[in-house]
Amino acid sequence: MGSACSYASALTGLKAETVRVEADIASGLPKFLIVGLPDTAVNESRERVRSAIKNSGLKFPRTHIIINLAPADVKKQGPAYDLAIAVAVLSAHGHFEEPVKLADYVFLGELALDGRVRPVRGALLTAMMAKEQGFKGIVVSPENANEAALVKGLTVYVVETLEECLDGLADGSMTKYKAPKMTAADTTQGDDMMNIRGQTQVKRAMEIAAAGGHNILLAGTPGSGKTMLARALPSILPTLTFAEALQITMIHSVAGTLEGTRALVAERPFRSPHHTSSGTALVGGGAWPKPGEVSLAHRGVLFLDEFPEFSRVVLENLRQPLEDGMVTISRAAGTLEFPARFMLVAAMNPCPCGFLNDPGRECTCNPNQILKYQQKISGPLLDRIDMCCEVPRVDFAKLTSGEDEETSASMRERVQRARDVQTERYEGSRIHTNAELRSQLLRQHCLLDEESNNLMKHAVDKLAMSARGYTRVLRVARTIADLAGVKTITAGQIAEALQYRPKVSSRG
Repeated sequence: MGSACSYASALTGLKAETVRVEADIASGLPKFLIVGLPDTAVNESRERVRSAIKNSGLKFPRTHIIINLAPADVKKQGPAYDLAIAVAVLSAHGHFEEPVKLADYVFLGELALDGRVRPVRGALLTAMMAKEQGFKGIVVSPENANEAALVKGLTVYVVETLEECLDGLADGSMTKYKAPKMTAADTTQGDDMMNIRGQTQVKRAMEIAAAGGHNILLAGTPGSGKTMLARALPSILPTLTFAEALQITMIHSVAGTLEGTRALVAERPFRSPHHTSSGTALVGGGAWPKPGEVSLAHRGVLFLDEFPEFSRVVLENLRQPLEDGMVTISRAAGTLEFPARFMLVAAMNPCPCGFLNDPGRECTCNPNQILKYQQKISGPLLDRIDMCCEVPRVDFAKLTSGEDEETSASMRERVQRARDVQTERYEGSRIHTNAELRSQLLRQHCLLDEESNNLMKHAVDKLAMSARGYTRVLRVARTIADLAGVKTITAGQIAEALQYRPKVSSRG
């Protein structure tokens, strides 16, 4: 009979909180209780721990066992507490002949019934918490080792089975993981722009969007190349910085979407949810809130194909993240925030049949159908999109032309140079791209000469442009100037930025 304590962690949004796993073994009828706001998966840990201990050739105490997960007012979810519970139970039962300082470690892992240690989500955040709280190391499965090793200055111990963990604790022989050198790789993903024939003007718009992190709407007839252009966008995006890659990895770690044993997300995310997706799937949430598609696309691309086919209610959920770069999810237990600074790329047909204003085919929709279709995208939402570009049908001559199209590599070089300028310009601030410019920084870096100012004044009056629309034109013009390698915004760059404004941005 006795008691012992080990440590685990609870995930709350993008934070991990220390959980003290207290085990008390007392005389009485055999009973195994877990308290401290556990969910179903945590309660089922009793059966996994019992079987894992027995199948590891160890004796499970047939007496009264109480496990308390403290603090008791923080909800605990998932199977990540299995390893910590098993170690605490066996330590309280007198498994270790010599005292073992369990308080030096954070234990993270699910137990299989045969005693193997399985990977769980949130290893990166738990490792960050362990370092902040001064723990000696973190004990994880081999699959979680790369992820945990991203935190410098923290020892990562790898165990494949419960028995290996116990033996290592007893004699200090746990395997220390030696992490390979990790960087955000300079990789090119997506289709190459050279494979898309024609569409020179649209490619120019895509380059501007990539350089400044701007949202863009592609509108055109079916088969004109909207989806191909969107899927080729990642091939011209700038290289991830290590800080960006680490933040993206944290989000995917919490969501449980890291692929295999990959530690660091080395490519900018490209997310393409189906138009039947719910609001919760898009922005996040649930009984146990998790990141949605907008957060999984952080620092990357969220591609919404067939834009008007999404539920209008679902699309309206995009308003806050498009404006703030953050999703706030409120529940009775508290409020969580997930980062969501993504590039929105939307593609749509001009009408239900898709052939409105097409010179080659006649539109079969009546005016009411066209209006109803286009009004699925509200004015306030459209006003948050920086650029709108018509994607025309490509004629036969261009499709069969032998002329070489510009490659993604050369476009990416220009985009990277423009992003480097922005990184230097905004160093020390909380923003990274022109798309995030606002208030004082906007006035400081988007100064207009008299000619440019007069052009903007005329455009605001003529187009009944909102204050948000005015701001977004300045941001796009700033990006065009960065691509041109000039510090001052000219009237020509203002004019180019204006031609990309959604023509119905004032609606709603």
